[in-house]
Amino acid sequence: MSDLKLHLKQYFNYDDFRDGQEEIVKSIMNLNHTFVVMPTGGGKSLCYQLPAIMLDGTAIVISPLIALMKDQVDSLLKRKISATMINSSLSNEELKSRLNAAANGEYKLIYVAPERLESKLFIDLLKNIKISFVAVDEAHCISEWGHDFRPSYLQIADSLKAIPNLPIIALTATATPDVQDDIVNSLGIPDCSRFIRGFDRSNLRYQCEKTDKKIERIVEIIKESKSGSIIIYCGSRKRVEFFAEALRDFKFKIEPYHAGMNSLVRTAVQDRFIKDKTRIIVATNAFGMGIDKPDVRHVIHVDLPASLE
Repeated sequence: MSDLKLHLKQYFNYDDFRDGQEEIVKSIMNLNHTFVVMPTGGGKSLCYQLPAIMLDGTAIVISPLIALMKDQVDSLLKRKISATMINSSLSNEELKSRLNAAANGEYKLIYVAPERLESKLFIDLLKNIKISFVAVDEAHCISEWGHDFRPSYLQIADSLKAIPNLPIIALTATATPDVQDDIVNSLGIPDCSRFIRGFDRSNLRYQCEKTDKKIERIVEIIKESKSGSIIIYCGSRKRVEFFAEALRDFKFKIEPYHAGMNSLVRTAVQDRFIKDKTRIIVATNAFGMGIDKPDVRHVIHVDLPASLE
């Protein structure tokens, strides 16, 4: 058995790679600039987590959401993989402690928000860490042609110029050819190895309905779904509160989630959802990106999403 598969079994308890994963892992192990488009649930995270474990040094993972970082770090820690996140939810004391540990090389993976790279102090810290590679998760956020344009993502390449010869890994679940080119050009890696696996999921069914009675229709869907979790997406914080309150009248155990809530409250809501203490979440798209929960049975959009992607 190869070293890759030994570590795959040891840390992730898989006997073999999913389709397309092994060649991506090998590209990263060879420290190549690498661009990956792989469907949600296809195993993108493992593609950079496994090389991070095996390579010398610390991998820096740039991620757009605190909820996503927390989910990833919690999952790694359960597997006895040293990982942490550095973001705005930390107290100054906790931030200093984690930065000191990072400088001492105590982590294999460090998750950071893209805004953190705009800090010269943080970049200076990174210069003192042996970095194996930088992974840019949810890389479609880089592209002004994508559906989730985020200005701080555009600064990543400029920020990393201070640390030469860093392999850059960019990953996303969805990107048209124009968006793909925009991403790799923005990161300064146009000659990277590209692995495009599409975004279709054969086990998902998409359905559009027109109704003037959204609450009543959601209630029907919830009652028909005897098991598993449900995420209900709304177009604004106000709509989240409205639908959460309306559905509570039907005695469902429901919690809202949006960026206007206190970060500790949001974290607690996410934890209860992951641990099956809350079955139904009503949220803006600040929730759910990349969260690994195997029993989500319905994702309902009560407002028209910004794009088909």
